[in-house]
Amino acid sequence: MILASYPDGRDGSARIVAPNRATARPVGASFADMIDGHPMTAGDPAPFDIARCAAPLPRARQFLDGSAYVNHVELVRRARGAQMPASFWTDPLMYQGCADPFLGPTDPIRSDPAWGTDFEAEIAVITGEVPAGADVETSRAAIRYLVLLNDISLRDLIPAELAKGFGFVQSKPPSSLSPLVRSVDDMPGWDGDRLHVTMCVDRNGAPFGRLDAGADMTFGFPQLIAHAARTRPLPAGTVIGSGTVSNKLDGGPGRTVDDGGAGYACIAEQRMVETIRDGQARTPWLQPGDRVRIWAEADGQDLFGAIEQEVIE
Repeated sequence: MILASYPDGRDGSARIVAPNRATARPVGASFADMIDGHPMTAGDPAPFDIARCAAPLPRARQFLDGSAYVNHVELVRRARGAQMPASFWTDPLMYQGCADPFLGPTDPIRSDPAWGTDFEAEIAVITGEVPAGADVETSRAAIRYLVLLNDISLRDLIPAELAKGFGFVQSKPPSSLSPLVRSVDDMPGWDGDRLHVTMCVDRNGAPFGRLDAGADMTFGFPQLIAHAARTRPLPAGTVIGSGTVSNKLDGGPGRTVDDGGAGYACIAEQRMVETIRDGQARTPWLQPGDRVRIWAEADGQDLFGAIEQEVIE
C-alpha cells in the first residue's frame, strides 16, 4: 500500500495512492490515525497530485535517528584525526530528534549561512507499538512503513553542542519526509532488515549521490529499533532513521559521481574525503538559493516521490 497526506489541520488528510499514482482515495483520517488502527472507510478515487503532498506524518510520536552506516562515522573521526572505538561496530549510535514538525517534501530549508547547512539522505521506518526490551525479532515485526528522510544538519553548530557532552538540539532542526510512504508488504527491495534500493541525491541539478542503500549498512532496522526500545516502549508512529547512507569503495572512502563513484548522501562526507585526501575541504555547505533533490529507485522505478527543497535565508 502506498500512502500520502494532503495538508489538512495539524496532522493532514491521508490518501491511499494507486500503484500508477494517477488516483488516490481519501480515508477520512490522518496517517497517524491509520497507524493507531482507527476505523475508516476509503472514499472514491480522485486524481492524485503529488505536488500537493505534505509530510505523511507532520507530527510523529517520536523520531530517533541512528547511524547505521558506520563507514560514515569512521570517516568523520578519521577526518579530524580521532580513532574510532571498536564498540561503534557493535553498539548503534542514536539521537532523539525533532518529531514535531516534520517538513513536507517541498518545504524550504530555512537557515543562516553561518550555520553550515547540510542535507542527509536517509531511509526511515515507521513502527507500530514496540514494547520496552523488545528483541530483534519483535522489533522486525513492528515495522509497518518505509519513507525517505532528509535529516537536515547545521554542521557548524554541532561541535559546540557535542563539546557539552549532552547531544544535539540547535544543530538538528526539523527534518523532511518524502511525499509517499510504502507498507512493508508493498516495498521493492525490502528484505526485513534493509532496503536494497539506489539512493539518489542531486545538488543544484547535478548528481551528488547514487548510492546502494542496502550495502555497507552495519545495523539493520530491527537492530536499531531494539536498541531504541531497550529501556522504553516505542509508541505506534515512531520514526526510526537509518543515518546517512554511505558506501565504501575497495575498503576505503568513496568517490564522487563525476569521478565514477557512488558519491555521497551528505556534503559532510564529501568534505571529509577531501580533508583525508587533500588536507582540506573544498565543497561548500548549502547556501541560500541552493536546491536539493532526494529520491530512491529500484529497477529504474521511483519509489517514494522526491524530496525537493530550496535553501532560504
